[in-house]
Amino acid sequence: MHRTITVRTPGQTVVDYLQDFAHAEEWDPGTVSCTRADTGPVVVGSRWHNVSEFRGKKTELTYRLERLEPGRIVFVGSNKTATSTDDLTVTEEDGTTSISYHATITFHGLAKLADPFLKREFEKMGDALVPTMRKALEAL
Repeated sequence: MHRTITVRTPGQTVVDYLQDFAHAEEWDPGTVSCTRADTGPVVVGSRWHNVSEFRGKKTELTYRLERLEPGRIVFVGSNKTATSTDDLTVTEEDGTTSISYHATITFHGLAKLADPFLKREFEKMGDALVPTMRKALEAL
């Protein structure tokens, strides 16, 4: 799933906010809760416990901050049935900031069989994410 969100919030403010995955509670409509699993400053290797709801079922993943570079943030979440990668690229130009959001979910084991049937559901989640992320970022 790929979506682009454009806001009037400064790019560094957006990066500072998005790098703390606990904020997913505010911008990801599928996230029920997301709490930091470690302490200290947010750095590569920081972890979060995420509970999401998908098709009426709750699922738990442990997310790790894999990359934190100027304008790029990558989180990887996993459990025994899936690996989810959230790759966010932030660019600022002419007073606006664009967030290119790529989410990829790879299923493991028998869950792989459901993959082709879930694509539409993930696209719907992407559509729902755009206004909530925009609202959260515009409020900063």
